[in-house]
Parts: sequence; C-alpha cells; structure tokens
Amino acid sequence: MGAVLPERASGFADETEAFLGVDRSAGGRRWRQRLDTAREHLATAIAQQNGLPEILGRVLAARGAEPQTVEDFFNPTLRTLMPDPASLQDMETAAARFVAAIRNDEPVAIFGDYDVDGACSITLLERFLRHHGRKAAHYIPDRLTEGYGPSDAAMLGLREEGATLILTVDCGTASHGPIAAANEAGADVIVLDHHQADETLPEALAVVNPNREDDISGLGHLAAAGVVFMFLVAVTRQLRAAGFYDHRAEPNLLSFLDLVALATICDVVPLQGINRAFVAQGLKILRLRQNPGLRALGDVSRIDEAPSVYTLGFVFGPRINAGGRTGFSGLGTALLCTDDDVEARSLADRLEALNTERKAIEDSMLQEAFAIAEAALEAEPDKPLLIAHGDGWHKGLLGLVSSRVTERFGRPSLVIAWDEAGEGTGSGRSIAGVDLGRAIRDCVTAKLLTKGGGHAMAAGFALRRDRLQELEDSLCSQFRNGVAAADEAREMLLDGALSAAGATPELLALLDQAGPFGMGHPKPRFAFPAHRITGIRVMKGTHIRCRLQSPDGARLDACAFRAAEAPLGKLLLAAEGRPLHVVGHLRINRWQGRETVELTIEDAAEPR
Repeated sequence: MGAVLPERASGFADETEAFLGVDRSAGGRRWRQRLDTAREHLATAIAQQNGLPEILGRVLAARGAEPQTVEDFFNPTLRTLMPDPASLQDMETAAARFVAAIRNDEPVAIFGDYDVDGACSITLLERFLRHHGRKAAHYIPDRLTEGYGPSDAAMLGLREEGATLILTVDCGTASHGPIAAANEAGADVIVLDHHQADETLPEALAVVNPNREDDISGLGHLAAAGVVFMFLVAVTRQLRAAGFYDHRAEPNLLSFLDLVALATICDVVPLQGINRAFVAQGLKILRLRQNPGLRALGDVSRIDEAPSVYTLGFVFGPRINAGGRTGFSGLGTALLCTDDDVEARSLADRLEALNTERKAIEDSMLQEAFAIAEAALEAEPDKPLLIAHGDGWHKGLLGLVSSRVTERFGRPSLVIAWDEAGEGTGSGRSIAGVDLGRAIRDCVTAKLLTKGGGHAMAAGFALRRDRLQELEDSLCSQFRNGVAAADEAREMLLDGALSAAGATPELLALLDQAGPFGMGHPKPRFAFPAHRITGIRVMKGTHIRCRLQSPDGARLDACAFRAAEAPLGKLLLAAEGRPLHVVGHLRINRWQGRETVELTIEDAAEPR
C-alpha cells in the first residue's frame, strides 16, 4: 500500500505536543493530532480485530468508532441509527393533525425557506401528499424583497386560498406574529424547523424543533429536511395504525433520502448519528437517478461519475440556491418537485445560467469585502468582528461573501447591503466558540436590529444604517474574549503523517469506507513531512498547483485552492526546490480517463 511513516516520525506523541513541532503554521495554526491519547489503544484494537491498516484504525478511533462497531460505522443505516420520531417534542400532536388532514382531504399549505434545506423540505411534503392523492399549495418568500420567514401577509394569503392547515418548514420558530395571524384567521399551524429557539415559542398547534429549549431528544444536529423526514415516518406510522394502508400502498420513504441527504450536506449540519445514515443511504438513492430534477441537474452540470458529498455541496447546492439568490426563489423547489423530464431540463438550464451570473456578481462583492476587512485589521489587528457593507450589494449573496471573509481572516463577520432608504439586510458567519445566532437575537431584543436570528455559526438580520456603530460596538464587546481565546487555541487537527508513496488509490478506497465526511465527521487530514516542493505554478490567478517529492523520490500532485494571495500561497511560492511540512486531504483526480491521487493543501510550515 506504499509508505506510511513510522509512529515517531508521524508525530504521534502526547496530545499536548505540537504535531511535527509546528506551533505556528502559515495559516497561523498549531498542529495537533486528532486522536486523543486515551483512545490510542482503541486505534490499535480496531486495526487488529478488523484486519485494517493502523492509519485507518486511527481515523476511525478519532471519530468515535469502537472495535465492535466498525461494521456499523462502515455502513450507517436507518435500521441501526434511526431514533424514535416521538422523542421530538410535539411530534405526535403534529403527526396526528397531518393524518387528519390527509384522511379528510383538507386543504394544506406549506410555507418554506428559499434555500436548499427549505426546498428539500417542501418537496418531501409535496411528494408524500402526492403519493396519497393530495395536493398542497406552497409559498416561498422572495429572498431579496421579503427576506427570511413567514409574514402576516403570506400566512393570511394561504388561509384566504383555503388552507386550514399550514406547515412552516425550515422556519417559523420565531414567527410569533404571523402564526398568531394565521390562527386568528382560522388555520392551524405546524412548525417543522431546526433553528435556535427562544424560551417563548409561537402559539402554533405544534412546534417540532429539536433545538427548542424543552426538547430532550438530543437531535439538535438535524437539518430541517431531517426533521421533516422523521415527521413523515411518524405520520406513516399513525396512518398504518389506523388501517389507512390496508387497501393502498404505503409510501416508500427510503426513496426520499436523496432529498434528505442533499439538505443535510448543503445546510452544513454535523454528520453525526442519523445524519450519517441519511447521507450514506441518500447517496445510494441519488445514484439511481430517480428524481427528474436532480437527474437533469446532474446532466446540465456534466456529472460523469457517481454523486458524492462534494456533488451535493458544491455542484447541486449552489445551483438550487441560485434561484433564491437572484430573485427567483421558487425555481429550486420547482425543479425538485417536478416529475416532467422536459420541465426538469428547462429548470436545470435556467438555474445553471443563474448560477453563472451569481458567481460573477459574487466575485466583485468578494473583492470589495476583502479590501474592507484587510483595512479594518490593519487599523486594529485584534479586531474581534469584521463588518463589510456596501450600497446596492446583492442581498442574495451576503451569506456566501460572509463565509469567505470568515474563512480567510478567521474572524466572525457580518456583510450588509444598504438600500436607498438606509435599511440594511445582513448575513453573518462565525467561528467555533462564538455563538453568533444568540448574539444576534440579543441585539434584536436590545432593538439594535429590527429583526434577526439563526444558528451559532450563521445568522441573518436587518437594521437601520444609523444603528450600525452601536451594533458593532456591542458585538465587539461580546466577542472579544471568545475570539481571543479562539485565536489562542487555533489548531489544525491531523490524523497522521504519510509519505508521497503512501498516498495510493488503495488507501483512499479504505478511507472512503469511514465516510461520508462533512461537518462534525471531518475528512481525514494528513501531514506530509519535509517534502520538497517542485513544479509550482499559479492557476487562474488564485490557485496554486505543485508537486510534493518525498526523500525516497516518490511524487504527489497537489493543489492549494484560492491560496495565491494568502500566507499559505506566499509560503508555497517561496519554497520552490525546498522541503516543507504540508498538510491536506487526499482525493482522486479524474482526467481524460486517468485516475490519480492528489493532495488538496490546507496548510504548510517550515521544518525546524
């Protein structure tokens, strides 16, 4: 299988020691082994009892596997990981009300968010109802003019169209006023959501949200589509118990898992517990190409290999989101819902064009935001929050730009677009240890923001321009200690060290068995110690390609994406012909029928 460096050279020492002695890398991080010393013995046991290489034993042990659970770990299934839906607060009440609506053929409406998770959640409900010969109206707000979540007008509009039951998906937990308006107009409301919740919930018939404060299910890592899937399991169970399926076919809920997997990856929720099964099994369904919309999107995107987590997150996700980001919020849901191949291809073509347009606008905004952030840090190097704002910036791209600012500078960031009236729409992203969602909700309570909410790592909000300085002062004060602590503790966790000769297709095939990888279940990351950098070149002005050569002469192709202007890129460019410690994850590069192993470089450091 090639060369894997011996333990001492791999830096497998006490976990308090820096891996390979790197206390400060090009990315400003301290390298540390991922596997705790207390679990070292489990890595050995996993490898020996299951006939696996030691390096794979370390990868599995670092992600929670035990010697006796490796088989289940390699094959996460709903059978072994699916919780009881009834463990979610209000689930049985919500399911019973939906069952009554199906049995009585009541008019049902769905209010959903405009992102991938929202689109998948709406589609799950619509396809479930379609199986039962029922239909539902749905409403997706315009991201640019209406913003996130239900409004009084939208909820009342659905009631006026006849809906006696309204379900809000991927939103609604903080929508007290709109839900009250729907109730007063005579509609019951069920909330199926996963966003952070305040102590007081809206007066809906049921609020099914694993992140409500009184929910003890332990399922706060679910995406909204995961909540909806569990809801449909509960509904199917109640319909079965009532004899509804005695003379009709039950829905094949497993066939919906491609949508659940897509939402789980695109909403960047942790791949832990049932989420691993959703994604692993959902990818199998996706490869059957049963959904006409996803099939068309794969064709338009020129996907010529089995769909992967990368396909979901970086190919399908941005295209489905492109409609909402550019003023056509319903296109993604329409694509996922349609059973017509001609319509699916037309919608996929349109989303592809919108995504191309989106990328051009994003690049322009990104350069402006980077310049603003760099100026702020030059003036105050320890600034705990970066705020970039501009007149007329595209509201649909704020979250993407904020993500890139936070990724580049390692600070929480807010990105705000102002309109002519001085009203701002903003999106923010955070870093581990700094709860942005809660801080934003506190600022709403303090009336620094007109509205806002979100997760610990991401939030959306609205404000007036004249409150910006107060907002910045408040958040900087709240974040200063947390950001300083995060800076002090900035680490890059590594699974071990390899040589170029050890980076083989056979090793990657073994590592893939430990997937799917994503948030909360990270892709294995390895160091390549003291490898000589050769053949370095800049691609498209931003990416750096090079080759790593080990002391025994073995070579490995490598690429550092979007690194040319970053400290990592500058170190690589200056290292032609010299050895560096290089860190990254391995992937198979397919080109013109050939498959080669390539390293995606994430960090580097000078050897001592």
